Amino acid sequence: MTKPVQMQDGAQTLTDAVMASLDATFANGARFEQPYRHWIMSDVFPKAVAQTLYRLPFETADLHGVSGKRELHNDTRKYFDAETNAVFPECLAVADAFQAPETVAAIEKATGADLTGTYVRLEYAQDIDGFWLQPHTDLGVKKFTMLIYLGEGTDQLDLGTDIYSDAETWAKRPEFTPNTALIFVPGDNTWHGFEPRTIKGVRKSVIMNYVTDEWRAREQLAYPNTPVK
Repeated sequence: MTKPVQMQDGAQTLTDAVMASLDATFANGARFEQPYRHWIMSDVFPKAVAQTLYRLPFETADLHGVSGKRELHNDTRKYFDAETNAVFPECLAVADAFQAPETVAAIEKATGADLTGTYVRLEYAQDIDGFWLQPHTDLGVKKFTMLIYLGEGTDQLDLGTDIYSDAETWAKRPEFTPNTALIFVPGDNTWHGFEPRTIKGVRKSVIMNYVTDEWRAREQLAYPNTPVK
């Protein structure tokens, strides 16, 4: 793991601050059983970190009228990879925190996920009007999914992830509240997506996954040669 980023006052590293916030988040998340087990987490990151992540100066890609799957725009997607983490301390701190054994243990305790030998993958998503996602499950090489909502204010509350009972049956939509997260352990019933609707401004989020060694796009990973634990 890279050396933790030191905060200016020297009292605590950014990584330590993010880890502490995540530990509290996973200990106090609200669990729901329908239509499948999932959690809603609050205060995911320290406030200053969440605000900085929301304001990262990444260019928003044009969808060119095409949507439904994120992989349709692979050439414009952005990740907390080696290049990004070398430039932005908050991105590095988040990657370090999810790589840390303490965070991995907290997630496994809270959710029952088995993250042994997995890798940290963090995507910085910027969704604009015209974006939508067909229902899917994340089943396969993704062993944990955490959709972290970024924002300022409450003008995007209706932009939360849609949850389905099956591929065709809509069930619920958590609010898109800044610095909260939707979490689930992927299975054959964890249907989720994004119903077409108006997006004012840019819908920003961090998509956090722990993925197996079978993940082919190694350049997307925060630490492509270092599994957790």
